[in-house]
Amino acid sequence: MRVYIPATIPILRQLVDEREFFPLGATAFAVTPALREAYAAGDEEELADVAMNEAARASLRLLAAERDGDDDADDDATAPDEAANPGSPIYRRAVIAADVTGAKLRPDLDDAVVKLAGPISFKEVASVHVDLSDAEPQVAKAVDVIDAADLGDPDAEFVLGDAEDHQLAWYATQELPFLLDLL
Repeated sequence: MRVYIPATIPILRQLVDEREFFPLGATAFAVTPALREAYAAGDEEELADVAMNEAARASLRLLAAERDGDDDADDDATAPDEAANPGSPIYRRAVIAADVTGAKLRPDLDDAVVKLAGPISFKEVASVHVDLSDAEPQVAKAVDVIDAADLGDPDAEFVLGDAEDHQLAWYATQELPFLLDLL
């Protein structure tokens, strides 16, 4: 099954360095029967985009956890120049597309959610999708409002939409070490 796993730049570095990683909560997103039913008119490619977008949104939550776990960060961590500071998260959403076996459907959590059976090895990774640098200011702002957007705040949804308007760039697995070196 092709799954889409939310990630951040440090998670990608771990994947390259250790050749495997275990996603937080074993959570990933995929084209599931429940997702197909919810989007009856979508073809497989459109449904895969929905699952990837769900993973990209979950990546915002991982970025928030990175930022909030940073003891050296000041209160204005979302300023665009902060994204370049070594102590701050790199405000780019990341999604790992991998082909795995043993993923369990979790329609009780959401239509596209699956739970993984174990760690993801580098050889299971099909591709990696990462925001380009021009998305960083909008992603940084979206990290601050992701919870409010999920609760229906229209202003927060607008900010989140600005970040989600940026398409994730596609990278082959062999390109990942070079991408990380450039960040």
